[in-house]
Amino acid sequence: MESLPADLCLKIFCWLDHQNLAAAQQVCKKWKVLASDNVLWSNLFKERWGGDRATFYAPVDSKLWKHVYEVQDRCDRVGLGLKIIREGGDYYLVHQGEIQRYLGSRRKSKRAASCSLNTKGELRGDEFMKHEESCCGGILDKILFFIGDLEVASADAKRSRIQ
Repeated sequence: MESLPADLCLKIFCWLDHQNLAAAQQVCKKWKVLASDNVLWSNLFKERWGGDRATFYAPVDSKLWKHVYEVQDRCDRVGLGLKIIREGGDYYLVHQGEIQRYLGSRRKSKRAASCSLNTKGELRGDEFMKHEESCCGGILDKILFFIGDLEVASADAKRSRIQ
């Protein structure tokens, strides 16, 4: 694909669905630019939700069709209300499909794991303050992650009852 002209690559990319188009963006810089093409995402939006909705949700200002597609897809998956969602190992606060805030990740931070101890096994001075901050943040993170896990579990349970 390196030697193919951009317009031919776009014609190939137009056959991809949204998941494969997103995966193609991860391959290289050239593919990231090509797979982010506004026309591709506009066509995907129209195929999935129809031309009337595309007219209504057309991007304004500096937003692109890819962003509009992602928001609409997230609305379909989690609803319009205020939710805590988990995507991979990361948690987000979402309202009407828009990510309002990144809440954190289940992955341990290197900083929290590298607190230094003195010879008695106690934290030293300023390290104690950092540890206290990370513990408090850790408890809040655990609460938010628990709520996010409940949201995911309840959504899965609702889907299985409907089917």
